[in-house]
Amino acid sequence: MKCQYDDELQVDYAGSLRITKGDGVNVYLSASDIPETIKGELEAAALHDSCGELRHAAQEVTDTVGGNVPEW
Repeated sequence: MKCQYDDELQVDYAGSLRITKGDGVNVYLSASDIPETIKGELEAAALHDSCGELRHAAQEVTDTVGGNVPEW
């Protein structure tokens, strides 16, 4: 599932997770590196086809494992 937002944030989840904002990749996690609690949120977002849920899960990733994504 891939979502693009008006503020140039892009979240792409297909087992692995890529979060970008602007031209640079800010966060990339392989499927095995995504914490289980967040993986469940990502899978639910994909199941519901919800970009809002996906954005929330992406924020959880940056809060939990760090990242270089500015505040949204």
